[in-house]
Amino acid sequence: MTNLRVERGGWWVAGQSLLMAGVVVASLLWREQWHSVWTFGLGLGLFVAGGILGVLGVVHLGGNRTAYPRPLADSRLVESGVYGWVRHPLYASVILACLGWAGIWSSGPGLAVAVGLVAYLDAKARREERWLRERYAAYGDYARRVKRLIPYVY
Repeated sequence: MTNLRVERGGWWVAGQSLLMAGVVVASLLWREQWHSVWTFGLGLGLFVAGGILGVLGVVHLGGNRTAYPRPLADSRLVESGVYGWVRHPLYASVILACLGWAGIWSSGPGLAVAVGLVAYLDAKARREERWLRERYAAYGDYARRVKRLIPYVY
């Protein structure tokens, strides 16, 4: 990893990627630990909701999107669309999709890794927000109006 990638938060991206892969692998290796149509249905619903939220996040972020948590030098603060509901819709989409994936496969270990991913992405969002506050004067007001990961809740 070059210095630029490290400075922009590359280690955060690497950790997130490992945890996401961990959810997939753990869910497939230790699947069907319980059998419930409700768990499958809830998992499928979360997975689809995560996909929709992710697409909306990418569309509304547009050219400002980057894999790294540090914003691009020429980016602008996006507060509209899905970013008017939640500050980190792409992280929320990954959380929903991973929780859903573990539910689809009825995997306790997959769910455990997904819960670890939730904590990791919350920490990553907090770090990203420090950079966003440095970059955008209006970020503090935006953060007071819009919740981090769950609309109207958190």
